[in-house]
Amino acid sequence: MVSQADMPEQPQIYLITPPSFELGKFPEQLGKVLDATQIACVRLDMASRDEDTLSRAGDALREVCHARDVALVISDHQILAERLGLDGVHLSDASKPVRTARKALGADAIVGTFCGASRHDGLVAGEAGADYVSFGPIGQSGLGDGQQAELELFQWWSEMIEVPIVAEGGLTPELVKAYAPYTDFFGIGDEIWREDDPVAALSALIAAME
Repeated sequence: MVSQADMPEQPQIYLITPPSFELGKFPEQLGKVLDATQIACVRLDMASRDEDTLSRAGDALREVCHARDVALVISDHQILAERLGLDGVHLSDASKPVRTARKALGADAIVGTFCGASRHDGLVAGEAGADYVSFGPIGQSGLGDGQQAELELFQWWSEMIEVPIVAEGGLTPELVKAYAPYTDFFGIGDEIWREDDPVAALSALIAAME
């Protein structure tokens, strides 16, 4: 990921995989999206807790991402992140210690965390050395406890805090347009993967930033 000091005016795209996918099809689909659009990072975010399933998915997506110089992180499984040669870990629960993941993976690894709509959790994660903090959902979504991360949180953070932030969950073109001036990344997943043409769906969201 890129530091906030190096951020362009327009937010970058942080892709999130579907919770389940066909290993014979999704890597190619992901590759098409990566070829069509500049992507900052991809998060392997599967619902499965089966080590073999996650390992095979991690191996396949690492080849796709690293061939295009795109970072790949995995949700929560820091042992697999290290074993599979991934670029870091995304902690899906702010209570999971950032410092522990940082110590395990090293200074160069990406360590980020999801903090729901909690400014306090975000600040704690930032102080612990998180590379980014993710807030959400910003729209209607099953993410987290259902509490939405309001625009005011992003406005305050962008003015006061240097740790980069990700806006994710329930994105629509209208929300993307509203939040774009105040976030560093948009975390985009089901918003495009549920569509027949993910590249076109992503392009529509990107157009809303401009």
